[in-house]
Amino acid sequence: MAEFDTVAKHLIHTYPGDFARFALQQDDLKVLGVVDTEQPTVEAHRTDCLIHVQVGSQEALIHYEFQTTDSTPPMPQRMAGYIGRCLAQYGKPVYSTVFYLRPDAGQRDPGYYLQERLGYRVLVQYKVIRLIELDGQRLLDQGPWGLLPFAPLMQRPVGVSAETWLRQCVHRAQAVAMAEPLKANYLADLAMLSGLVYNLDTVLTIISEETMYESSVVQYFADKGFAQGIEQGGRERALEDLLVVLEIRFGLAASAPLAVRLGAIDDVQRLKRLHRAAIQIPSLQAFRSLLDADE
Repeated sequence: MAEFDTVAKHLIHTYPGDFARFALQQDDLKVLGVVDTEQPTVEAHRTDCLIHVQVGSQEALIHYEFQTTDSTPPMPQRMAGYIGRCLAQYGKPVYSTVFYLRPDAGQRDPGYYLQERLGYRVLVQYKVIRLIELDGQRLLDQGPWGLLPFAPLMQRPVGVSAETWLRQCVHRAQAVAMAEPLKANYLADLAMLSGLVYNLDTVLTIISEETMYESSVVQYFADKGFAQGIEQGGRERALEDLLVVLEIRFGLAASAPLAVRLGAIDDVQRLKRLHRAAIQIPSLQAFRSLLDADE
């Protein structure tokens, strides 16, 4: 998650106005800045991104969280905490949105936290956006361009293959007017996000074929260790998939010794084998035995 989270934050810091207007669906606002999201509490908490805006005569905060998978603890509980801390610290209205990047994530997020007990009612609401449900073609046609690197994760037009859609997204991103050094970063962000659903070789081949900035983009990847980053991102995704299955089926906590042991595995293919086994295995003890035998 860390690589994709970093890319999303980079895009918000670069195009805060696009993200602010997208969240509120209105143009009549002014971006005052992007807020340092380290929150000074007893235990460190970090929201993904806070954009300080002025809407009419009132200042407000637009809060984005980016998720590749479903959350533990559940997202409604996390969001209630984030929003409450923002209100306490900044004393301004907070408009919160959770962006789910992967197609299978966020399907059970209701968009609110609700407590109704002993006559006390607490309701905290936020927007849920699953990228796979957004019209990707509309973004390619109209913008905003700050969100275009997310387009490969969005719903593609009917009848368009995944590879053709990725090629169209890269082509449109290449056509956005900006200086060449910025374009390299822009395309690299698109490529990194695309790695959530596309094969790395496919992504790099299409970028090389579709952009006339091929040399600078390839050099950017080399300088930043892009291939290694995608490989690490693939390992983290495989680990997340495995831990989610074990948590859902057997209640394995993220802090449990077994989870820590799995987190030390570097071999992506081994994590994928264990993920397949975890889906079918009858018990957590049987999984431990399999893990021991696999070493």
